[in-house]
Formats: sequence, C-alpha cells, structure tokens
Amino acid sequence: MLKLSELKYRVGAKKKKMRVGRGTSAGKGKTCGRGHKGQTSRSGGTKGTRFEGGQTPIYRRLPKRGFKNYPFKKSYTLISLDKLNKLEGEVSKQSLGVVGLLKVVGTGELSKALIVKADKFTASAKKKIEAAGGQCLT
Repeated sequence: MLKLSELKYRVGAKKKKMRVGRGTSAGKGKTCGRGHKGQTSRSGGTKGTRFEGGQTPIYRRLPKRGFKNYPFKKSYTLISLDKLNKLEGEVSKQSLGVVGLLKVVGTGELSKALIVKADKFTASAKKKIEAAGGQCLT
C-alpha cells in the first residue's frame, strides 16, 4: 500500500529554475519573464497585503476603540520568597542578574534576615521580610 510519506517525484519531473536576465538566448532573457512595462515589471512592484484596490482600507473604515498602553507598560520580573531563601546577605537586581524591573512576591516563607533591594514589593512579601528581621529597600 502506498503511503503519503513515501511519495517521490519521477526522475526528471522536477526541473531547475533558470537564472533569469542573462540574455535573450537564456530562454528568459530581456524582460526575465516579467512582461513589458507596468508596476509588476519593476523591482518592488507589489502592492501591500492590506491594499484594497484604492478604496479606503477596512482598518481605516472601522472605529478604533479603547486605549492601548503597550509602549509605556511596565513589566516586572517576579521573584518569590522561596527563591530569596536560597540567597545570603544583600539581594539586588545585580546579584540576581535581572535586567529591567524587579518585583518581590510573598509566595513561600523566608527563614533568614536579608536586605532586599527591588523596585516593588507586595504587601505580604514586605511583611514576611520584615518579620524575618530583614529590610525592604526600593
């Protein structure tokens, strides 16, 4: 029985693409299969994917709704107290190798006094760090 994975081209069925634009004797010389004149005969001569034949495109006809804050959105790297428990002394972005903003969340327990420098702390994280005898610095 023939399987799809076993299908192959017959020998000689696939032809190599010719190098175009190499003279009239090359078979696709002179205009290189692009025809004469017009937009598509020139380099870069294609319309954009959103082009609708000159009519106002749908993305301009439909009303825009809502507010997009993507360029100004703050994204934090989250770190839990469980992970801080494995560290010693003073903990900062540099010691953790974090690029950007750092936020400490209160997941887990902290059993040692640490000085933690971060951009933001959750209320539970701050309470647990201070209860263990540590400090929260921003």
